[in-house]
Amino acid sequence: MSEQQGRQRVDVTLSINGKSYTRHVEPRRLLADFIRHDVGMKATHIGCEHGVCGVCTVRIDGRTARSCLHFAVALQGHEIETVEGLSADGRLERLQQAFHEEHALQCGFCTPAVLLTAEEFLAENPSPSDSDIRAALSNNLCRCTGYTNIVKAIARASGREGEAASSGTGDAS
Repeated sequence: MSEQQGRQRVDVTLSINGKSYTRHVEPRRLLADFIRHDVGMKATHIGCEHGVCGVCTVRIDGRTARSCLHFAVALQGHEIETVEGLSADGRLERLQQAFHEEHALQCGFCTPAVLLTAEEFLAENPSPSDSDIRAALSNNLCRCTGYTNIVKAIARASGREGEAASSGTGDAS
């Protein structure tokens, strides 16, 4: 590839949290970088850049996806949601309150992705067991909390107290 080809830029217009953003970027620009650096929404974090850790999770057309695995140019015409968009209309109020009450975060690096994952999970499984919650979180790496309080918070948001409160287990899986 010549140096000129490597510097090619295209206009990309993405709908993020219901608002349209047009930026002039390289065709290989990752969605995570578009969101963070071109649009300025910093809650979508970048971790492994291989889709393994889950901290870059966003929703594309209503389904969770790893933003480090998608080129921004390929997502024109799709609706992207970040955690900033979810809290804007209050849909996460119950889940956010449960995270606060259960002390379900420490550094907060994984929290936006965990919230998006948990909201999608609870919509599909409104009465989960703790093992169901742990399975749903298995693709979201948290190195600070041990998952116990995250599991308790999601259980609380579902309307029940989690077994993790009495079992003391800290594994997500």
